Amino acid sequence: MKKTLSLLFALTGWFAIITQYFLMIRNSEFSFWETTIRFFSYFTILTNIIVTVYFTVQTFKKSSNEKSGILTAITVYISIVGLIYQFLLRSTWNPSGMQKLVDELLHSVIPLLVLIYWYWYENKNNLKYGSILKWAIYPVLYLGYILIRGSFSGFYPYPFVDVASFGLTNVLINSLWITAFFFILSLVFIKIGKLTGKS
Repeated sequence: MKKTLSLLFALTGWFAIITQYFLMIRNSEFSFWETTIRFFSYFTILTNIIVTVYFTVQTFKKSSNEKSGILTAITVYISIVGLIYQFLLRSTWNPSGMQKLVDELLHSVIPLLVLIYWYWYENKNNLKYGSILKWAIYPVLYLGYILIRGSFSGFYPYPFVDVASFGLTNVLINSLWITAFFFILSLVFIKIGKLTGKS
């Protein structure tokens, strides 16, 4: 059952990511390379790639042993994608057709699938609060990347990190709020994991 779900989730992820890429290339007014760089500048895309690679590996790996915490970290990342989209970004546009389908897969369906998978299969007994600092490396590096590239390209993938519109101070404050949200969500997942993982 675990491998079947992993395969299903991996296929869903690859479909959503590849389709989103083609839609972005088709509709972009920028060059192929600039569009590609922008595509890979979205936390949503990068995190969905991490999720999809994870499920692809789970589909083909022979051993079921896995270091506790990897799936939880991935679940925190994709949960942030879903929650920020639902509460901050959904109202900023109104996609239709295939774009709407892909949008829902990346921001709603896949986060929910990962959450279900985490609840069923994560080794929750061995989750450690100390792991949160390691989990934070990815989002912190991502933030640094988009701020540095945005400073000379003028492109910021999300409105709340748009230095040109809000100024660096406000963007850093927004980033601190999101960082705090990340740590709180990580604590919640570990706490729930420890409670539900008890035999």
